[in-house]
Amino acid sequence: MVKPDTDQIWDWLDSVPDPEIPVISIVDLGIVRDISWQGDTLEVSVTPTYSGCPATAVIELSITSALAQHGLTNTRLKRQIAPPWTTDWLSDKGRTKLTEYGIAPPNPAGGPSECPRCQSQNVERISQFGSTPCKAQWRCTDCLEPFDYFKCI
Repeated sequence: MVKPDTDQIWDWLDSVPDPEIPVISIVDLGIVRDISWQGDTLEVSVTPTYSGCPATAVIELSITSALAQHGLTNTRLKRQIAPPWTTDWLSDKGRTKLTEYGIAPPNPAGGPSECPRCQSQNVERISQFGSTPCKAQWRCTDCLEPFDYFKCI
């Protein structure tokens, strides 16, 4: 078997959705840190969004399955916890996908800059806790729609 180049493998993994936010890929999320060939073994480095993330095992299984679908069965996943994942690693494409899906992307200023539905800047926090540990609940005071905000980490 001819080994595919790493650019091709990045493309394959870009189609693997995050199990908690399926509109964004694990590549756009920034948790796939590196792909390299170590002899005949493909090594994929993965950094979980946080050390106790319940989706990590599902993500690793999804990576292994996606690679196997392309004939790559000699793979090794390397869980890389340092440096820790940060929302700065989200791609611009991923941030756009989050907004289009109705989730406000992380904003270092401390909260969403606008409602992902109507783009109003009149928003308020409902709860620091959302549907997953990495999200908080916010509401637009113009369109009155609640929405998730992806917290900065």
